[in-house]
Amino acid sequence: MKSNQNSHSPNSKENLMREIKIEKVVLSVGGLAEELEKGFKLLELLTKRKPAKTRSGKRIPTLNVRPNLEVGAVVTIRKDFEELLKRLLVTIDNTLKKKQISENNFSFGIKEYIEIPGAEYQRDIGIRGFDVTIVFKRSGRRIKLRKIKKGKVPKKQTITKEEIIKFMEEKFNTEFT
Repeated sequence: MKSNQNSHSPNSKENLMREIKIEKVVLSVGGLAEELEKGFKLLELLTKRKPAKTRSGKRIPTLNVRPNLEVGAVVTIRKDFEELLKRLLVTIDNTLKKKQISENNFSFGIKEYIEIPGAEYQRDIGIRGFDVTIVFKRSGRRIKLRKIKKGKVPKKQTITKEEIIKFMEEKFNTEFT
């Protein structure tokens, strides 16, 4: 009888279902009227994709925001984001604070887009900043999200702060303070 290669022997690989992957990189910018248009152009310039505009859900009188008013723009990148992510991390000196990390994701802001290597100043945009969110996942996440035969995913499938720190240090040489 042959021995099973997938058994838990010392030389077998680790569980593929526990492997951490980057699901998506989300770039977002906020603003009203003219500021929003500048932010929209900025996201289009950086990603070469058309951003989606987000609308407000409630009234905030102090900020002159009313329901259904366009208040932001967002671009989600799900493929070929490694190079863009490396460029974005360079602008923050490849250093993050531990408080910027949450369960399954982390976020950071970029104050001026001209700090990104390869990005040139655009007069019609001016000096603008934006937010970057990186979302992580493990295999099997779709079971929780799908419409048909939706299932429960155990708590151990979520990605902890420590796992995100370890992943970013190994893959992108990111430092955490």
